[in-house]
Amino acid sequence: MKETELYAPIKSYLEGQGYEVKAEIKDCDLVAVRDDEEPVIVELKLSLSIALLMQGIDRQTMTDAVYVAVPAGKGKRWISQVKDAVKLCRRLGLGLISVRFDAKTPSVLVHCDAGPYQPRKVKKRKEALLKEFERRIGDHNTGGQTKRKIITAYRQDALRIAMALNDGPNKPSVLKKELGVDKAASILQADHYGWFERVERGVYELRASGEEALEIYADVVKALQE
Repeated sequence: MKETELYAPIKSYLEGQGYEVKAEIKDCDLVAVRDDEEPVIVELKLSLSIALLMQGIDRQTMTDAVYVAVPAGKGKRWISQVKDAVKLCRRLGLGLISVRFDAKTPSVLVHCDAGPYQPRKVKKRKEALLKEFERRIGDHNTGGQTKRKIITAYRQDALRIAMALNDGPNKPSVLKKELGVDKAASILQADHYGWFERVERGVYELRASGEEALEIYADVVKALQE
C-alpha cells in the first residue's frame, strides 16, 4: 500500500463537507479550504509514528486545523493503538483520521478533531494520589523499578500488622486500636501477601512467609519503628 492511496478517500470526504481540496501545497500532503475558515491540513502516512506527529506539529505553524491520517488496522491491537493515539493527538491539538479499505468503497473515520485541548482532571484520582503520598512512610521505592514489589501504603500497613503478630497471635480490633490501622480486619481477612493465618475465630498469627517478609523489607520495618 502507498500513502497516495489515502488521498482520494479523504479528499472525497472533505469535498462532501464543502471543502475545496488540493494536494502537495507547500509540502503539505493535503490542504482543504472552505469559505473564510481556517485551512485544514492533513498529513498522510502508512502508520502512526513520532515522525508523523512531529510533522503534524510543524504544520500547526500554518493553521490550527491539522490532522494526521493513516490506514485503519484490525482487531484489538488496532483498537488499543487508536485509543492511545487519540489521547496523544488531543494533547498535541492534532486531529486523527483513519481510512478503512476492507470494503469496496473506502470509508473515512475522524477519531478526534484538531483544536486546543484542556485535560480534564479527575478529582477522585488526584485525591487518591495525594492520600497514598501522605500515607507512605519514607521513600522505599525507586522510580522505574520492576523486580522488587512496590512499597504501597497498604503494604506498609500489612507490615505493621506483621510486626505486631511477630510477638504473638492477636485480634484485628486490638491491632486496629494499637497500630492505628483502620483496615486491619480486611487486611488480615484478605491476606493478599499470604503472611497471615487465622488460628481461631477472630484471632490471627504470623506465618513463616510473614516472618520472611519482615526480613526482606527490613529497611521499611526500621522506618515504621521510628
